[in-house]
Amino acid sequence: MNRCLWLAIFAVCAYAQSESGILLRGGTIHTISGPIIEGGSVLIRNGKIVAVGRNFTTPDGYKVIDLAGKQVYPGMIDAASMLGLDSNSSTPADTAEQGLLNPQLRALTAVNPESDHIPFSRSNGVTSVIEMPDGELLAGQMSLIHLDGANNAEMAVVPLAAIHLRFPAFTIHPIRPHEDDDNDADPGDPEPIPYEQAKADYARKMAALNQFFDEAEQYRSARPSRRDLRLEAMLPVLDGKVPLFVTAVREREIREAVAFAEKRHVRLILADAYESYKVIPLLKEKKIGVVLGPTFTLPLDPDDPYDRSYTTPAELRKAGIPFAIASFSARRSFNLPYQAAAAVPFGLDHEEAYRAVSLSAAEIFGLGNRLGSIEEGKVADLIVSDGDPLEVTSHVRMVFISGKSVSLDTRQKRLADKYAAAPNR
Repeated sequence: MNRCLWLAIFAVCAYAQSESGILLRGGTIHTISGPIIEGGSVLIRNGKIVAVGRNFTTPDGYKVIDLAGKQVYPGMIDAASMLGLDSNSSTPADTAEQGLLNPQLRALTAVNPESDHIPFSRSNGVTSVIEMPDGELLAGQMSLIHLDGANNAEMAVVPLAAIHLRFPAFTIHPIRPHEDDDNDADPGDPEPIPYEQAKADYARKMAALNQFFDEAEQYRSARPSRRDLRLEAMLPVLDGKVPLFVTAVREREIREAVAFAEKRHVRLILADAYESYKVIPLLKEKKIGVVLGPTFTLPLDPDDPYDRSYTTPAELRKAGIPFAIASFSARRSFNLPYQAAAAVPFGLDHEEAYRAVSLSAAEIFGLGNRLGSIEEGKVADLIVSDGDPLEVTSHVRMVFISGKSVSLDTRQKRLADKYAAAPNR
């Protein structure tokens, strides 16, 4: 058989494979954006959802998967993660860059696709995360990635989703980072900062931030022939195409961050805004979305009620403020559904809890038309569970990312099987 005929056959096979699809039939479909469909089906083709409903006729060439008795949900999205930035180390993740101003650095390039934490999180229903670089001030570019792919380019969905700014805080009591949040006193915890030092540090960072934004605005106006990568990285933010993801924990920081964003005419997403419940009227007026940190945290202040982190989601929801719940961690995306579930006994509707780790996360970043729910035209990121994914007794049985069934094998499972099979001694 000659070479041309072989190439023709290969092309036909490749075309047939690209046109093939999957029919998930007979499950309970939790669309999140609409009603629950009992005994429903989802039709997937070329990585996209092409139909959702009941009583489909199976198209020719489609693989049919019977999901009777199973629950189908959109894949979960961790809206602030450092997953894959840890290099499988048992020590805290090296996610921070040196220097105050690094908006040109992209988290995507630092992700380790071989991190064991990626399949572990995926096995519990997390299909994508928004990678968050950390730093003292302007930390870098956040990237939305799928938790599947052999390399960074394959994992990338939105290389530039936001730029992370850790807003200057005038505080003498540094807040324990979530990655180290074991709720116990630790000899390595940050020491209180002297008042004068804290004041000077705050003034230094605010001056640097304002000066840099001034320079970026001048750069945008002048567009000099000699490129400055740091200033150029700010152009999508100044043009309103990309949001500024601003970590502001306390009320004072939140108010200052909102005022700063308004002054600079940039889109704002508040991150880890623990005291957002204190500024609800302001957030509602300015239509600002919030990405909350984990609910499993102790109160920041001794006078706070013990359930402060659990009740905030319901308060924001009642006020109509868009919010998501995120891990802010390199190793805890696996627990994302349980962080959301913890808010349900404290007033948050169950469907809203799942929305906080799926559709709401996508919408806050302006990606709600692509991800986060089971709708026609969206990316086919789906999970199939034998129960409610927010319950620890449920198990994720299948995961689809861009319409492709991905492995649920994890290092943890392999070790469990290994030692379960070992003879007792």
